[in-house]
Amino acid sequence: MKTWFITGASRGFGARLAHLALQQGDNVVATARNAASVTDRLGQHSNLLALPLDVTDEEQARAAAARAVERFGRIDVLLNNAGFGLLGAVEEATAEEVERLYRTNVFGLLGVTRAVLPYMRAQRSGRILNISSIGGYRSAAGFGVYCSTKFAVEGLSEALNQELTPLGIHVTVVEPGYFRTDFLDSSSLSVSPTRIEDYNSTAGATRSRATDLNHSQPGDPAKLASVLVAFADAVNPPVRLPLGSDTVAAIEAKHAADTAIVAEWRQVSLSTDFAPPEAANA
Repeated sequence: MKTWFITGASRGFGARLAHLALQQGDNVVATARNAASVTDRLGQHSNLLALPLDVTDEEQARAAAARAVERFGRIDVLLNNAGFGLLGAVEEATAEEVERLYRTNVFGLLGVTRAVLPYMRAQRSGRILNISSIGGYRSAAGFGVYCSTKFAVEGLSEALNQELTPLGIHVTVVEPGYFRTDFLDSSSLSVSPTRIEDYNSTAGATRSRATDLNHSQPGDPAKLASVLVAFADAVNPPVRLPLGSDTVAAIEAKHAADTAIVAEWRQVSLSTDFAPPEAANA
């Protein structure tokens, strides 16, 4: 039996994962800004602790982690799932929109992770699953600011993995593609009200595609939830877990494009090093 600590557990991936974990008999600390929304979605269970948590409030995160350990004795899996998107060109986004996005997607994830880590370090075990995105591996017009937050999550996760693996704690950044959730709805995706005509063919086209794609995404969220619940028991888990055919295709395309860049610009790239001593003395 494991104890999960899940942020953003009242809907989407978080709610699905919490439900499956409860079904298999695990303890679940399910958090959301409104704890009542968690029990409304998941019901009442003896192995469920629903807690209010605004991930941007570090003091509240520390209190929630302490309550979790007080109730269940430990935290085995931290699922950093809370977050939202922002659609619009980089120039169209206001400073307030950018700051709000970073407060939740990056600083919120950091605050919750720092709150849970002392308990995982003490028990010398644990799993941290950080929900990133296809946009955490490659960016796209119209999602530039959102993708930048997920790039940050990827960098943090890679470093955390190196720092924590010697302590028995494994960190994986999860990269879903487009799954048929409410991510493209207004409940999870903010759309910048500013429209600049010069971006109509790039970010503007992405706005239109997002509307058309909503609720016809290729990914099955039920399958993703099942994969991640099983993945929590994986031996030697990878630092990165791509999920969805579109994520796999995006990674392969970026690898090919980067390989082409290195091949074309290799001599320029290598020319910036100091000359080796033998060459300088020739």
